[in-house]
Amino acid sequence: MNILERYKKPTPKFFKTLRNIGIALATAGGAIIAAPITIPALFVTIATYMTVAGTVVTAVSQAVVKSEDTSETKANATDDRS
Repeated sequence: MNILERYKKPTPKFFKTLRNIGIALATAGGAIIAAPITIPALFVTIATYMTVAGTVVTAVSQAVVKSEDTSETKANATDDRS
């Protein structure tokens, strides 16, 4: 399964929630970084980490897919070992 096929498949509920939290973190961090006022360096650093963490959590959560059939998965796993 390539990455495009993986992104098109359904995502489990827990990872949808995690994805939404990641989007919120990335958005909040980006808003703080882009603020037109002077912000202490500590807040900008924290916002940068929030943006990176949110982006990573969102991408990883979106790539998780529901398993369709365990017997098919087991068959594929044994084929890959050869």
